[in-house]
Amino acid sequence: MRLLKVVVIEDDNLIREAFANLINESDKLICIADYDNCEEAIKNLTKDDPQIILMDIGLPGISGIEGIRRIKKSYPKVEIIVVTVHEDDTKVFDALCAGASGYLTKNIPPERLLKAIYELNSGGAPMSTSIARMVIKSFQKNFESPLSPRETEVLQLLSRGKTYTMIADELFIDKETVRTHIKNIYTKLEVSSKAEAIEKANKERFI
Repeated sequence: MRLLKVVVIEDDNLIREAFANLINESDKLICIADYDNCEEAIKNLTKDDPQIILMDIGLPGISGIEGIRRIKKSYPKVEIIVVTVHEDDTKVFDALCAGASGYLTKNIPPERLLKAIYELNSGGAPMSTSIARMVIKSFQKNFESPLSPRETEVLQLLSRGKTYTMIADELFIDKETVRTHIKNIYTKLEVSSKAEAIEKANKERFI
């Protein structure tokens, strides 16, 4: 039987070793390589040729999210599961938007991690319960939002830490248009700062 090849990218030595051992104890998987940073992993991806990558987010050097983006750009068929301590919605959505196919927290039981790898290989999108709830909640937007679809997009990008220039580039509009949208957002939400706008929009489920 052909074993599924898995690469682990995790900077905590004990966790990385535990993941590698768990994978190698399975009769369907093999940990082909493990790394403590994305740069080394990316450099060896052609040689390692994994089907699945377990990826932490908080890594030395380039972040896990940037690593996901680079890997998916060059190796789109490689499936990536984030396994991390981070549960805030910005990191979750940034990782999923970058190309991750699953998102698990590190307190996951070992058998659930193995099940998640098999699930991913079968076309699933494994997520920890708390993460799945967060994703579902994001779709349960308040449809009575005073914001236009474009203003909502701008505020979502702003909430993810994007600058005016980055928002303009991503939405193919000029910076002055971004400023106008943000001014309109402040007026409609009756706030006077970015932090207030994001807080109110999250609370009211406008984003």
